[in-house]
Amino acid sequence: MAKLLTEKEAAARLGWKVSTLQQRRHRGLPPPYVKIGRSVRYREEDIEAYINASIVHPVVEDGGHDVR
Repeated sequence: MAKLLTEKEAAARLGWKVSTLQQRRHRGLPPPYVKIGRSVRYREEDIEAYINASIVHPVVEDGGHDVR
């Protein structure tokens, strides 16, 4: 079974305020969430997937050559 995080825990993992997480949820933006009764929870795996999908791999060009 997936570990469920509270809003506070999920916001802390993302480095956001809880209010930012709430605003994104109300706008239909990721990360996805789980609604259990009145409680809102975030699956740990969804938070990790969101972080991994947000990784930026900068490309530095040196005379037209990709240097990685």
